[in-house]
Amino acid sequence: MEFYANEGKNVEIEVNGQVYMRHAIKTRFVQIGESYIDFFKEYALPLYQEGDIISTSEKIIALCQNRIVRREDIKIGFWAKLLSKFASHPDTGVGVGETIKMQYAIDTVGLPRVLWAAFASAVTKLFGKKGVFYEIVGMEVSGLDGFYDKVWSEYRDIGIRIPENPSGVCNEIKEKLGISCMIVDANDLGQEVLGYSDDIKLSLDEMKGLIRDNPSGQGSELTPIILIRKKPEDDAAGKEKSEEALNADADAEKDENTSDEELKEVKAESEIEPDASSDEE
Repeated sequence: MEFYANEGKNVEIEVNGQVYMRHAIKTRFVQIGESYIDFFKEYALPLYQEGDIISTSEKIIALCQNRIVRREDIKIGFWAKLLSKFASHPDTGVGVGETIKMQYAIDTVGLPRVLWAAFASAVTKLFGKKGVFYEIVGMEVSGLDGFYDKVWSEYRDIGIRIPENPSGVCNEIKEKLGISCMIVDANDLGQEVLGYSDDIKLSLDEMKGLIRDNPSGQGSELTPIILIRKKPEDDAAGKEKSEEALNADADAEKDENTSDEELKEVKAESEIEPDASSDEE
């Protein structure tokens, strides 16, 4: 199997001394409410081998679970308009700098908590600490995607919430398809593992390390599923042997060139010596 990496990404990545290969799986656009089991069966199962890990975008699972919010259902009020003026506007998607997400935050966790988060965020930014607002309002708000059509027009009028029971979903996929998997919320600025199947023995830091460069990409790649496989030790050993052979050949060539140069010097000296002796006579 030939492993494919998106532009600007690498197939191989090293985590705690172990080299892994990642294959970005091209898919179609997932439909709201379709079965994630069928989706994995169609795209991941044909390539999967025992010991592999499948990393999937949280959007895939959330769309399948119908975890969406429609623009028409959010009524923007005074506080959302006011508070959003003081929030940042990230390049990676919609943030609370957009009135619709600020209103979603108010609807989800309540105005008092949002006001406290806004105040705490303003104070801590003075000391160089960022992200406090989202720490206070929680993942249900910070994990909202969508309402953003710069990449996909399909996301312009819907918000995509975080998946429900992500570890449970991963265990269901493992039980029904035999696929070890993890659900991640990743972009080029940061990565979070939301859930994973119980059979995966890696630590959270190691799992995050596997996708630390966001191999799915940030644009219109349509590669929300990443197959992760340990690089076989014989491949690594073969590569090491090849490098040793190349180094040995380089050393031999260097020695050969050195010997030729020494012979030329000896020959040159022998040609000069008779002339010197005749002058002395």
